[in-house]
Amino acid sequence: MYQNHPREKARIALAGAGCRCMGILPLLLEMEDVRVTAVCDPYPDKAQAAARLAEEAYGEPIAVFTDHKQMLAQENIDGVVICSSWATHCRIAIDAMRAGKYAAIECGGGASLEELWELVRTQQETGVPCMAMENCCYDLKELTVLNMIKQGLFGELVHVEGGYGHDLREEVSFGRENRHYRFDNYMHRNGELYPGHAIGPIAKYLNINRGNRMVSLVSMASKSAGLHAYLKEKKGDEYDATNAPWAEGDIVQTMIRCAGGETILLTHDTTLPRYYSRFGCVRGTKGMWQEEENRVFFDGEGEGETWAHAPKPFDPLLEKYKHPLWKEFEKEGVKGTHGGIDWLVLRALVESMLAGTDCPTDVYDAASWMAVTVLSEKSIATGSAPVAFPDFTSGEWIHRKPYLRGKYCLDEVCTDFFEEDAPAPEGE
Repeated sequence: MYQNHPREKARIALAGAGCRCMGILPLLLEMEDVRVTAVCDPYPDKAQAAARLAEEAYGEPIAVFTDHKQMLAQENIDGVVICSSWATHCRIAIDAMRAGKYAAIECGGGASLEELWELVRTQQETGVPCMAMENCCYDLKELTVLNMIKQGLFGELVHVEGGYGHDLREEVSFGRENRHYRFDNYMHRNGELYPGHAIGPIAKYLNINRGNRMVSLVSMASKSAGLHAYLKEKKGDEYDATNAPWAEGDIVQTMIRCAGGETILLTHDTTLPRYYSRFGCVRGTKGMWQEEENRVFFDGEGEGETWAHAPKPFDPLLEKYKHPLWKEFEKEGVKGTHGGIDWLVLRALVESMLAGTDCPTDVYDAASWMAVTVLSEKSIATGSAPVAFPDFTSGEWIHRKPYLRGKYCLDEVCTDFFEEDAPAPEGE
């Protein structure tokens, strides 16, 4: 069972051996304070492929399973990174916590509020940490903006935007051939299916679950035409999915209202031709940041000018207000996939496991971020009616116990944990 004490090595298993696993597994194998001990996937060939990577790195085989419960029964596992299909995330995390293993949930939306409540209550009952593995929380831009927010540069926050703009037509359309779960989700669900990349950083900007919370949500979806047009061109009308009634709208927009009066706008845009974007935007009483323009604007600058001329380029401020975690990361040498953010989120997990502490993003973060999907589906299904947001903290969001400070903390920029930014001793 779970033992809350420091460890010399984090013994980690992976549940799910698809693309995400094959992206992060090499990073874990590179870490000297990590030992990958097992991998599980219902498809034996996928599990074996991941296991071969580990065997090449360690010079000896690791355990391979097709049933995650059998894997969780092993004693040489301290935590499980769950990168399986979205619908299985909560189920595996709950089983992991009950087995005394850290549960680290990769990106994806929830399937039901009932499972999310069970996730929270299991963590409360077992005391086993559960981490939301949202890598975009550790992106250079998002951490820089977080640092600027904490320093008050944007003033009082009023409105924040984010989303997931990514052309996934090939991945979704060929999901059956490639055994990718997105096919079934897009075929049968209509909502904000992938909220984490946006709502994760935004929640930290707005102190969600620690002094603030999301209270209501409204979603609206466009028609679904992108996948039909794509499949018609790639496979023709004879292919059964070409003219299938795809449920997921091409553009899904979700508006959330917070207890503090702030609003959030999320955009899910993955089945039409487009460039990649996370649509980041922060609006406050002193200024704004916009990812798409890569610019910032502060009150009193460029008065009387148009938006095209008034804002400053963001890059100089990116350097000036760079989060100390990224300063340290660049000094040591950026490594890992997705520009380094996969390495950072994995280190946040590993260092929490080594210290035997809770994680920077906890079970309340995981549940509330994943709930966006469930509530979005409900709102769209009822004609874009507003739906209430559950309070997974049961009122504790107002006065929760202090968060754990450290290098990977997302509730505060803990400069005293970094040598370059540490305050000088008294007398100097």
